[in-house]
Amino acid sequence: MKVRIHVSLKPGVLDPQGRAVHHALEGLGFAGVENVRIGRLIELDVADDTSDASLTEMCEKLLANTVIENYRIEKAD
Repeated sequence: MKVRIHVSLKPGVLDPQGRAVHHALEGLGFAGVENVRIGRLIELDVADDTSDASLTEMCEKLLANTVIENYRIEKAD
């Protein structure tokens, strides 16, 4: 089974990478971009019987820093 983990910074956490991209877009003449937040996508191939609890544990122990990041688990069809 394919699983996608979307990880993003929590609201209110400074995002220097997003700020740099926002500044670069403005410098290239792209108007109307009000904010940029950078996240990451992790794709896993796991056994079909991998439990939701196991996926959550993977996220909370390694894949996301839950102090400053949110994550969302998406099972691909």
